[in-house]
Amino acid sequence: MRQAACAVTGHRPSRFKFKYSEDYSLCKKIKRAMLEQFKRLHDEQGVCRYYVGGALGVDMWAGELILRLKEQPGYGDIELVVVVPFEGHDAKWDERSKRRMAFLLRMCSDCVVAGKEDCRESYIKRNCYMVDHSDYLVAVYDNERNLRSGTMQTVRYAKKQKHSIIFIHPDTASVT
Repeated sequence: MRQAACAVTGHRPSRFKFKYSEDYSLCKKIKRAMLEQFKRLHDEQGVCRYYVGGALGVDMWAGELILRLKEQPGYGDIELVVVVPFEGHDAKWDERSKRRMAFLLRMCSDCVVAGKEDCRESYIKRNCYMVDHSDYLVAVYDNERNLRSGTMQTVRYAKKQKHSIIFIHPDTASVT
C-alpha cells in the first residue's frame, strides 16, 4: 500500500507583494502556515512523502521547510521528492537560487524529471505527476482570483482528481 503523500504548489516570487524579500513578514507568515500544514498532515493523516516542483518561490520554500521538519524528533520518516520539469530547468537562475536548488536535490529522497525539453508540456507533466502521486495538495494560491498560472492548473487538476486541498492565501497567509 502506498503511503499518504502531499504535493505542494504555489507562485513564484514575482507573484507576491514582497517579490524575493524572504525577510518580509508576510513571507515568514506564509512559510509558518506551510510548516504547520506539513506537520498537521504528517501527524493527523500519516503523510510521509511530499512532492515539490523545483521552482523558485513556494516550491523551494516547501522543500527547505520539509527538510528542516525531517530533522525534528518524530519526523524522520518524511521523504522529499523534487519533481523538475526538465534537466537544466534552473540554468537561467541567479547563483544563490541555483545553490539552494542543488542543496534540495542533494538532500531529497528522490528526484523525478518529468519532461525532456523546455516547453509548456514539461511543466504540465510535472504538475500532473505530483498530483497523480499524492492524496493532498497544499496550495499557496488565491482561489477567488483565478490567476492564470501553473498553480491554477495544478489546483484545477487536483480538484478533478478529488484531492483534499489546503489553501494558504498568498496575501494574508490564512488557511482554508
